[in-house]
Amino acid sequence: MTQTFDVIIVGAGMVGAALANGLGRAGLSVALLDRETPAVFEPAAEPDLRVSAISAGSESYLERLGAWAGMRAMRLTPYRRLSVWDATPHPFSRLVSPNLARTTFEAHDLGCEHLGHIVENRVTQRALWDRAGECEGITRITDIEIRDVVSAENVVTVSLTDDRHLSAELLVGADGAQSRIRQLAGIGVTRDQYAQQALVASVRYRGTPHDITWQAFHPSGPRAFLPLHRDGEFSWASLVWYDDPARISELKNQSEADFIASLVKAFPAELPLIDRVPGRASFPLARQHAKTYASGRVVLVGDAAHTINPLAGQGVNLGFQDAQALQEELVEARRAGQPLAAPERLQRYEARRRPANRRMTLAMDLFYYTFSNRLPPLHLARNAGLALANHLPFAKNQVARYAMGIDDQLPPLLKQLVDRAPRPAFLK
Repeated sequence: MTQTFDVIIVGAGMVGAALANGLGRAGLSVALLDRETPAVFEPAAEPDLRVSAISAGSESYLERLGAWAGMRAMRLTPYRRLSVWDATPHPFSRLVSPNLARTTFEAHDLGCEHLGHIVENRVTQRALWDRAGECEGITRITDIEIRDVVSAENVVTVSLTDDRHLSAELLVGADGAQSRIRQLAGIGVTRDQYAQQALVASVRYRGTPHDITWQAFHPSGPRAFLPLHRDGEFSWASLVWYDDPARISELKNQSEADFIASLVKAFPAELPLIDRVPGRASFPLARQHAKTYASGRVVLVGDAAHTINPLAGQGVNLGFQDAQALQEELVEARRAGQPLAAPERLQRYEARRRPANRRMTLAMDLFYYTFSNRLPPLHLARNAGLALANHLPFAKNQVARYAMGIDDQLPPLLKQLVDRAPRPAFLK
């Protein structure tokens, strides 16, 4: 027996579930597949190690989907300030005051209540999953694996390991960086591995949640603080520590007391007094881009199409922008009486999203390579640049609006720098 839908989405993570909600509420029939059912939220549980900085633009999208209220009912933490500074010790450091070599973005300068929210990934995913369950047009299918994908002239058929068959006009791969759908569709990728790895840790401290997220840049990579929710007299935060793989391995294997001592020694004075670190994990850093976002009746969104340096936590926001763009194209195709897999529609989706994803990848690499070195000229230039940013509030606020997803274009000066930066082979 074959079940028929308009669209099949493989991957019920944040991006796939968001797209399913958007399409289902626009009147399309959607099958949303995943290997696992998202875990039920437990208020007393310690924070998920996987968190994202949800931008204002993504928040608006999630509100339109009706998921934001569910996320707020679980937990999320707004941040109103974002601070960035160069923590590399060098003789040139004496030429620039530490306060001048730091730039801080403030919500009130933009007329906003907040710059964004730090949200555990499982909170966002669960809210979207629950919301999908309220839509008659969405069929949720979990605890399965994809056996095969076969495209014909007018339909694509997905065979599952439980011997079920699903067919649709269009198949969406939203199943992450190691996308099985991308592989079955024969879509290649170009991939570049960074020399560093990242360690993430959930930490607890006494007091109220901070309203600031910050990144201190070191030659070995940034060290970042992301505020999370309050828990009685304590608050939680997520820390991110970039370093070479050997150092990251050493940190992972330390006792809790020794790890806290390492944090105190390595992190800036802005770090609150940590009393618990119940969770730690590490992951490699890589940028990856699919050679095409669509092939036949298969189209990719989110990490299945692209991954970037997680330097500013923009990955999921780019994925939500993919979902919005594809949703708009498919809804318009249905209104116009066109096939959902019409090549011109999928090409238009890619034309909208590939340049934007490429720009963000290049912008993150520009920051990464500018700050991750000890070259004296670059050290002086980046400190001067951070100091100058504080005296150019209009340009600084333009950067903030772009990062928040309010504006879709980089400020002219940064756009020129990105456009002139050497391009990795996979972005040419």
